[in-house]
Amino acid sequence: MSRSAHPAGPRYADVIPEGHYSAPPADLNALDRRVWARTVGRDADGVATVGGLDVQRLAEEFGTPAYFLDEEDFRARCRAWREAFGDGADVFYAGKAFLSRAVVRWLHEEGLNLDVCSGGELATALAAGMPAERIALHGNNKSTEEIERAVREGVGRIVLDSFQEIVRVAHIAEKLGKRQRVQIRVTVGVEAHTHEFIATAHEDQKFGLPLAAGQAAEAVSRALRLEHLELVGIHSHIGSQIFDTSGFEVAAHRVVGLLKQVRDEHGVELPEIDLGGGLGIAYTADDDPREPHEIAKALSEIVTRECEGAGLAVPRISVEPGRAIVGPTAFTLYEVGTVKPLQGLRTYVSVDGGMSDNIRTALYDAEYSVALVSRTSDAEPMLSRVVGKHCESGDIVVRDAFLPADLAPGDLIAVPATGAYCRSMASNYNHALRPPVVAVKDGEARVIVRRETEEDLFRLDVG
Repeated sequence: MSRSAHPAGPRYADVIPEGHYSAPPADLNALDRRVWARTVGRDADGVATVGGLDVQRLAEEFGTPAYFLDEEDFRARCRAWREAFGDGADVFYAGKAFLSRAVVRWLHEEGLNLDVCSGGELATALAAGMPAERIALHGNNKSTEEIERAVREGVGRIVLDSFQEIVRVAHIAEKLGKRQRVQIRVTVGVEAHTHEFIATAHEDQKFGLPLAAGQAAEAVSRALRLEHLELVGIHSHIGSQIFDTSGFEVAAHRVVGLLKQVRDEHGVELPEIDLGGGLGIAYTADDDPREPHEIAKALSEIVTRECEGAGLAVPRISVEPGRAIVGPTAFTLYEVGTVKPLQGLRTYVSVDGGMSDNIRTALYDAEYSVALVSRTSDAEPMLSRVVGKHCESGDIVVRDAFLPADLAPGDLIAVPATGAYCRSMASNYNHALRPPVVAVKDGEARVIVRRETEEDLFRLDVG
């Protein structure tokens, strides 16, 4: 398709102060393997494809905006994590990243466990057939109803987050005639190098019981005294979007110190240690995440070394990748509505979605990539800001990106690495209808979460 560059569009050389932005990519038509799902490519006409289907056909059938999830990629990542850690460890998929009944079935078939943090996630897991013993229930303020259901169904572990919860779970387990397996979440004072709102291990935050003040040790003592609780381990989570294991090394040292204290004071060696999740993915070409086998090797060596130094048997390790599995497997497809150049600044590209389908840019200042996918272009790069259609100045999808200068209304653009947290955190702001999630595999596409309709909005509005 031949198009001319917008005459008022700012040129890269005219508006970029030296050293302020990364240079535009050499080829705007290239789809960087680091940020796109594994089966994404371009066909002979330059149209992007996923799972053997081109995005124009997908847009015609399912509309835009929509999330397209590469099922083959998702399953391959599940297998990579399971095989990296082997039979001597447990991999729990963090359902908060994205959960549906189809995803639960894939996890079950690929041999992963599932971490849930609400009654709705637990209900989804059970409805899709995940065995209860392979489910862990998380959360800093679980309701009585959520705990009762979890204990009654026989979930494999409940992660305790406060002194009140220790008593609450023990009471419910006693009432139901059960002995519930539990872990205690501790905050170890390690702050991952990440946005402050998603760095969860420093002391001043809502999750867990601090090691430094002795509260974690006291929680262990209380749990060990309650006959309807089976304390099996300690849980730690140090943050999100982490690219190295140095933070885990400090966290493991402190958690193992607690395990040694428990052994010395109570004569009990707890058999499990959960290091949480938080491993990062590539949102842009500048991100360089580690492979599952590298992470597994590093974490195993860290825990083994710390336990040997403390004279402890090495506990069974658990990890909780969510984003690291589902994040790279999906992209969001949009249609361009308007292209608005601001002379000497940038071009604003408005799409038919926005912060209702991806709040992370507004919430966390998250960075994403974007590409023209309905065709290729030989036009020069144009500094762009991809924005949504909502009545909010912070409605930004991609803050700074380069798109072809001949971009026009009706073009399809796609934002990769949107599998994690985008649909999970989607909203009906401005009464927007949340997009569907479409799984694509081997030349077939099927809806696994349907697009909302106006009837869905009215169903909750009782008038």
